[in-house]
Amino acid sequence: MGYCRYHYGCVVWGAIALSGQSSEQSNEGVEIKQNIKGNPEATVTLVEYSDFQCPACAAFQPALDGIMQEYGDSFNLEYKHFPLSTIHPHALSAAIAAEAAGQQGKFFEFHDLLFANQQEWSSVAVPATFYVQYAEQIGLDIDQFKKQQNSSLLRDKVRADFSDGQELGLTGTPTFFLNGQRMQFDTYESFVGQIIYAVDPDSASSTPEAAAANSGVRFGL
Repeated sequence: MGYCRYHYGCVVWGAIALSGQSSEQSNEGVEIKQNIKGNPEATVTLVEYSDFQCPACAAFQPALDGIMQEYGDSFNLEYKHFPLSTIHPHALSAAIAAEAAGQQGKFFEFHDLLFANQQEWSSVAVPATFYVQYAEQIGLDIDQFKKQQNSSLLRDKVRADFSDGQELGLTGTPTFFLNGQRMQFDTYESFVGQIIYAVDPDSASSTPEAAAANSGVRFGL
């Protein structure tokens, strides 16, 4: 199982290049939103702390997609940012770009493109051109997207998520909380099985592992 770690006290947020626009202009129209998909009224909640430049986080996406497709009406998934900037220099800018996409209702569409193309944008010195390409691909208003990428409010939201993760004792990504409890697992099957078991404890088995074995969810990893 992959996992990206960082050392406390060594977080360097890095410089985010600002355009000539003032902070006030970049914050115009910005609304702080939670990034949630699935059934918002479900009693089962999965919270993911993740880093867009983390290979382990990208590797988890097929498992998350599979369980969301099969059980998405029975739980909700909230994405929170935990950019490990000491080892992933573009993680913060990617998180802010995703939040800018979220201002136009397409956070998860942008999220999916960042993970699918992780090797592409994370290997260059300045990934901003790729962010714009992805924004165009999902039909965003590009002027608004570029402006809100410089929003101090969105940058502060990402940092607030990171601070929340620190307070919870996070040391790496991805980290998941199921109904408020930090998940512990050694395999993708165990991870998926715990979610299925929370959704339906009576689903053809009495343990999370058996629930995963009988779920039909395809991992593709």
